[in-house]
Amino acid sequence: MVKTLQSAAVIGDDLAWVGGETHLVIVGDILDRGPDSRRAMDLLMKLEPEAAAAGGKVHVLIGNHEAMNLIADLRYVSRSEYAAFAEDESPADRERWFIQFAAERAPAEMTPKELRELFDRSFPAGFFAHRRAFSATGKYGRWLLEKPIIVVINDTAFVHGGVSPMIGKIGLDGVNGVLRGEMQRYVEHLDILYEAGALLPTDNFYKHPAILEAFMPPIDADVELLDSIAAAKALNHSDVHESDGPLWYRGNAACGELIEADRLEATLAAIGAERVVIGHTPTYGRRIYQRFGGSVVEVDTGMYGDYYQGSGNAVIIEGDRVAAVNEADSEPKAVEPSPRHVGQRPAGFLTANDIERLLKTGRIVGITETEQGAEVVTVTDGENTLEAVFAKRAGRGFLPEAAAYRLDLLLGLEMVPVTVRRALGRAEGTLQFKVPGAVNEQMRSEKGYGAAAQCSLPDQWSAMLVFDALIHNEGRFRQSMLYSPDVWQLLLVGHDRAFTNSKGRPKHLENQQLVLNNRWRKALRSLSDDLLTEHLGDVLDKRRITALGKRRDELLELP
Repeated sequence: MVKTLQSAAVIGDDLAWVGGETHLVIVGDILDRGPDSRRAMDLLMKLEPEAAAAGGKVHVLIGNHEAMNLIADLRYVSRSEYAAFAEDESPADRERWFIQFAAERAPAEMTPKELRELFDRSFPAGFFAHRRAFSATGKYGRWLLEKPIIVVINDTAFVHGGVSPMIGKIGLDGVNGVLRGEMQRYVEHLDILYEAGALLPTDNFYKHPAILEAFMPPIDADVELLDSIAAAKALNHSDVHESDGPLWYRGNAACGELIEADRLEATLAAIGAERVVIGHTPTYGRRIYQRFGGSVVEVDTGMYGDYYQGSGNAVIIEGDRVAAVNEADSEPKAVEPSPRHVGQRPAGFLTANDIERLLKTGRIVGITETEQGAEVVTVTDGENTLEAVFAKRAGRGFLPEAAAYRLDLLLGLEMVPVTVRRALGRAEGTLQFKVPGAVNEQMRSEKGYGAAAQCSLPDQWSAMLVFDALIHNEGRFRQSMLYSPDVWQLLLVGHDRAFTNSKGRPKHLENQQLVLNNRWRKALRSLSDDLLTEHLGDVLDKRRITALGKRRDELLELP
């Protein structure tokens, strides 16, 4: 962090502010990043008045990990972070909470020795001083609760997770007023509930409602305690904690342009911004990227290198210029568009172009057959090795998997895995990147997976239906809907029954309501007959391309 701020020319060798009138924005997640989280906060607290005195400003935004530390969701706090507070913790304080834990939260049938070991293991040295420091009256809790969740500087919005439609509905005042206020009141009520014994500092945020529901207040309980119990149960479900809230939303980073661009544009307009800078979702390749023509700038480059294998980077905005600097290089570099990323990679940060090149020219070192009869080919370039599924040509001049991939590229759908033309022996066909660990829709639905999808599953399904109507896909089964389990991204395969000569829709879509937003319509209008012939002419015959164009026109006629 220090190296990055020095590369960005806002602090000097002595860690003092040298940025003049620069505005430094920290988009959250200072915490849960290793042993020096406390030192990072202390540095920012020191820089705030120094920057103000020079005419600049330090904007520290609340991220989801700041919120988690405040509300007692401590899943990601490391022992080393607690250790930074160990000197502030008295033996008497630990003993007080051990006695209460033993009386009210101890698992059954534990010996005193086992209970003490469990307590010390679960709540290591510094835990209770850490909780006190992040209380409403603690040094860091008081400081963080004064911070905004979102700011707009000139025409750029800054927020930790992303600008979801929720932000467009409630506005900046709703986010920094209502949502932040609900979190602040929750933390204030926690102090009252701890003091009364209704909750313990060792209780996890997600267990608070059930514990409070079961808590029996004393007969002479004052109104303040009763109000705090009721308020905490309600505020535990505040929108500030929701996946589509500004601290947790990942749609700006994870959804394709056909899904996200329209609502992003509407939300930015509602808050008076032209672009948004976001953190929260580590970028593929661990570099600063832009999406949607620069409307989104992604700055989470996995700076906590031990876990995310990234480095420190900062985005520099000067007038209309957007550039980036790295912790090891203070020379600003252009911010490149985010690379297409469909499916997790087996190793390294391979781009779609890297995979295309490897599948086209790599050496085939193995061929196996699945139980379903598919041929899986192992391809290597000596440095990277991938698996790909081979599909034979479905007819003269007809390679449906290649056609689906190329059409996906033209539309910007970002769902079809990389597919290239390649012969296997004398058999002409295609190789399609086989995403490691992919899960099909049947398994996903049976197991109930996908709730944590970075781009919501209903949004992805809606885009799939439009695509299948366009290509007249009669073979969209649960086995041809795959998911990359790292982020639950939908992957579309199995297009051997697509690209027919038929007009209209396949039978299973005849009564399906298709949702075409403005971005979909723009993408469809861009598919001129000449463009389709240019990009698909070697994988689809003329009749199929003509039928594809007619279905394009039919979709554009939908209300």
